[in-house]
Amino acid sequence: MASTIKTLTAITAALFLAGCGTIGNMVRDFDDPVITQPKLKTEQGLKAPAAGSIAVAVYNFRDMTGQRKASQNIASLSSAVTQGADAYLVKSLQEVGGGQWFKVLERGGLDNLIKERQLIRQMRELYQGDKAQPLPPMLFAGMILEGGIIGYDSNTMSGGSGARLLGIGASTEYRQDEVTISLRAVSVATGEVLVAVNVSKTVYSFMDKAGVLRFMEAGTRSLELETGSATNESMNRAVQLAIHAGVIEMINQGATKGHWAFKQEEKKDELVQKNSQPKTDRETPATTK
Repeated sequence: MASTIKTLTAITAALFLAGCGTIGNMVRDFDDPVITQPKLKTEQGLKAPAAGSIAVAVYNFRDMTGQRKASQNIASLSSAVTQGADAYLVKSLQEVGGGQWFKVLERGGLDNLIKERQLIRQMRELYQGDKAQPLPPMLFAGMILEGGIIGYDSNTMSGGSGARLLGIGASTEYRQDEVTISLRAVSVATGEVLVAVNVSKTVYSFMDKAGVLRFMEAGTRSLELETGSATNESMNRAVQLAIHAGVIEMINQGATKGHWAFKQEEKKDELVQKNSQPKTDRETPATTK
């Protein structure tokens, strides 16, 4: 009877510790800038451009790391980071600063775009003849954005903690990886690299475990229970955040170097003074019959 009570107590303790570990994983917020984005800059305080949107082109944003996903048993052919990071770059350029900074031109599917324009032009000439209306000219970019994912360092830091009492215990382990992107703004007119930035993003992984180890009947039998859960930050999400931070850093550095400027907002005192000035009615000239 006593051994049964001890067994039930051990099982209850193990389930309680497992629940605590699961809750600990659930409350970890990977979007918390204090915890998981120590090297990233946010859009807070980013002003609108003074001269309007800048036309830019993105041809590709490649994976330059050559890293493969870690696998203990087989040689993995899957890449550790995304091969479509240019989609994240295009989206960040369109959304940064409320969509006021950049006008992104299609260059990744340029061949398809040109073929479609040729098809439209041929069909118009075929059915409308000399009266065929030409297509409007395509926009050209003043800047080309180059770069890619240049670094993926796995297991840069790892550790954990745990405790065990009377065969009942729990532990937490963590691992830290880091992904680095490079972004360059190149002038189409001169070929000069206007701005070059490198941004790193930390990627965290957590694992919580709880277990029970009890020896019963004079050590001839043992009871062992173990449970746990792991939470891994999304690598794609980390790359997306790093690219967005790189775009913000590029804007700030370009403004510092004088390549573009922020729109100056009118102060409240100036607005009050402007609105408080009396409006004078203009004299209307007399009309002659």
